[in-house]
Amino acid sequence: MSSKRIFVLNGHPAATSLSKAFSETYAQAARAAGHDVRIMHLHDLNFDMDYGFSGYSNYKPLEPDLEVFQSNVEWSQHVVLSTPMWWGGLPAKLKGLIDRAFLPGWAFDTRTIKMGMPAPMLTGRTARVIVTSDTPGFFFGLLYSKALLRQIKGQIFHFVGIKPTKITYFAPASHAGPAQIKPWMKTVKSLGQRAI
Repeated sequence: MSSKRIFVLNGHPAATSLSKAFSETYAQAARAAGHDVRIMHLHDLNFDMDYGFSGYSNYKPLEPDLEVFQSNVEWSQHVVLSTPMWWGGLPAKLKGLIDRAFLPGWAFDTRTIKMGMPAPMLTGRTARVIVTSDTPGFFFGLLYSKALLRQIKGQIFHFVGIKPTKITYFAPASHAGPAQIKPWMKTVKSLGQRAI
């Protein structure tokens, strides 16, 4: 297997979390397997989460951390996002990162429209998303149609050309004990070793 350039983003806003442990486990396993890895932790990033405008004619200059984030995405061949699901969606700071950084002219091209949709600009990359939740997978699918996973996969990553995007879902996670977490970590380590 050839070496990949992998960008890992821990999308949990707290300094310690299961998402952080998963992101670090993935990164360590991928490095040990010979892959080139960069990792960022959302809690370390300093930026204004509020896009602040009603359209794309004006937008705030990117803070240095957002510029580094964009650079890491551009550099990567494979993007790994580890995030919790809160209230059926992404943590506010993670959503703010996407709002601020995934801009036209960088992530998608509004000047080129195909079937009513702007052309994606981040093609040639794949993704793995590791989601923790307290909603059991069966209920998440039955009651909520896996809405967050469809958002991340289709309306964010696929929209900008990052595909295929594969999902790993762990639940219930808030009060998971060592016996439950151990096989999850084994799964994440295996994903990192295989760079998938």
